[in-house]
Amino acid sequence: MKKSIFFGPENDLKNIMNSGIYTLLTVPVYAILYIYTAIGVAAVIILSWLNLKRPIWYMFRIWAKSVFILMGKRLEVTGKENINRNEKYILVANHASLFDIVAITSFYPNVAWFGHERLLKVPVFGRFLKMIGYVPFREPTITNTRHMLEQLMDKAKGQSVALFPEGTRTLDGRINPFFRGFIYLFRTREIGILPVTLTGFYDLKPKNRFYIDFGSKLNVKIHKPIPKEELINKSDREIIDTVKTVIESAYY
Repeated sequence: MKKSIFFGPENDLKNIMNSGIYTLLTVPVYAILYIYTAIGVAAVIILSWLNLKRPIWYMFRIWAKSVFILMGKRLEVTGKENINRNEKYILVANHASLFDIVAITSFYPNVAWFGHERLLKVPVFGRFLKMIGYVPFREPTITNTRHMLEQLMDKAKGQSVALFPEGTRTLDGRINPFFRGFIYLFRTREIGILPVTLTGFYDLKPKNRFYIDFGSKLNVKIHKPIPKEELINKSDREIIDTVKTVIESAYY
């Protein structure tokens, strides 16, 4: 059987040329994205002063979708019918790129986020995170942990909460082991789990690479929610394995 992928000097040269071209393109694209996001943040600040919440969520969704358009990327999202807008979820997804949050915001803007504190330091984007109710993960001392859980529980009263149970972005494209932090929130709230699989985002822009791969293909798979009654009698390890298996089932 013939192989569809060839390895050798020609392939290496092609990869080097692509990375060089992508690097040159990435610089102006970053500049455009930052300026565009800054304008969006300014508009949202005005809407916040006017206490117009629905237009804010609408703008977040439009902004997120247009980020991929500005990069020349098509974001394919399947399974939207699995989201009941009248229900609240713990949205759990794999994590590979800074653009993961943007992808999920494009179809589910009214969700509070929990993630690393360092993202709040990213110019402009950090401001955006603060405006969507981002709960930062800080050093896990007793005081910090209690405060983070209180914030998450408060957010979960009125809206869905999204997090990446891997804790950080993958460095090799494989899904890392899941931490059990989301299980405490699951056990203390009448709330189901919504698994989401993000594919192609490691190719697009991983943590350990500067340039954007404009040739990558981006897919988002929204799985059927896992209701609380299906998991409540399982151990923490069984819950983690169940959720991780669902997410991995659509990952390639």
